[in-house]
Amino acid sequence: QVQLVESGGGLVQPGGSLRLSCAASGFTFRNYAMSWYRQAPGKERELVAIIISADGTTNYADSVKGRFTISRDNAKNTVYLQMNSLKPEDTAVYFCNARGIYLMRNVYWGQGTQVTVSS
Repeated sequence: QVQLVESGGGLVQPGGSLRLSCAASGFTFRNYAMSWYRQAPGKERELVAIIISADGTTNYADSVKGRFTISRDNAKNTVYLQMNSLKPEDTAVYFCNARGIYLMRNVYWGQGTQVTVSS
């Protein structure tokens, strides 16, 4: 079965860094665009970053541009989100998402990992 297993969340002080990981299984990883979403309490889920392939297109929300970097390792079926210069407003549950490049109806979600930025 399809699985997206996330890790790396936690508590960090403002200005600090975290790296989130999402290990994928049960589908052909290289045929999927991978992305990170986040959802803060009382807010809608929003797209943070997306990567089509290891050397392909990336895009970021304006709020994280220049601070976050999305990457993927197709050999390890893993996508990462490097988060630097973290701010309290980055506090949210972060979700890994996979969407088929050729079969876009195929969409999978991870369970989410909590990121808390606080002094």
